[in-house]
Amino acid sequence: MTDPSAVPLTLEGSFALHQMFRFDRGAWHPQERFHRESLLAEAVKMFQEMETGSSSHPNQSAIYSIIGHKGDLMLVHFRDSMEDLHRAELAIKQLAFADFLEPTHSYLSVVELGLYESSAKTYAQLAEQNIQPHSPEWNAAIAEVMARQSAAMAPRLHPEIPKNKFICFYPMDRKRGESKNWYEVTMPERQRMMHEHGLVGRRYADSVRQIITGSIGLDDWEWGVDLFADDPLTFKRLIYEMRFDEVSAAYALFGSFYIGLRVQAADLPRLLDGDIA
Repeated sequence: MTDPSAVPLTLEGSFALHQMFRFDRGAWHPQERFHRESLLAEAVKMFQEMETGSSSHPNQSAIYSIIGHKGDLMLVHFRDSMEDLHRAELAIKQLAFADFLEPTHSYLSVVELGLYESSAKTYAQLAEQNIQPHSPEWNAAIAEVMARQSAAMAPRLHPEIPKNKFICFYPMDRKRGESKNWYEVTMPERQRMMHEHGLVGRRYADSVRQIITGSIGLDDWEWGVDLFADDPLTFKRLIYEMRFDEVSAAYALFGSFYIGLRVQAADLPRLLDGDIA
């Protein structure tokens, strides 16, 4: 049986979907001008509504122009439920403009906060009280901790999409190979490494905003990382420095990186004409 003390508690918040598309310019340009304008007017109206989001939780979407060959547009969506996320996806598919978008990649995940320190403290307290794991008393204590932490962390669990100019998105795993296996490392050791890892990120708190999403059981990688900054060189400096800490150097695997430039929905026609704000 899995030792429950080895599994850190996690809080989940907004569901997230990243959609990457290639824009079919070959099919777009032959269209009559009035037809292009009509399609864009419908798309801009929907995207503007998605940008605004709701007043309670910021159920928002954002458009990014991908820099490089991996696509042309990246849409980032945060919603309160998987159903709401899928509704947004389906709404975009219903747009006539979507006929000119070729999906190249997508990533499904949920905002996640790992509670390493709270987990270790809670597990130790329950063990001292001789409360057996997964007993009704144990489950009640864990639920109380989760509820308290969820209330305290609500803004981080349901974040607004930062307004920064650039985004860097990438998926990642922890190694599970023969020589290095993150999931065989003891909880105290993982806690230590994650603490040291976090210290690097805190030094960049004034210049970059980070949103971590979990995707175990939801997509091909284990986590997704969104970094937001006004200076794209911040991504390089932060990630380069993090490569030297133990958790990244010994246990991290990275997927493809996507760099995007924020585009307001109203500026989408300008972007498709080859201009950026």
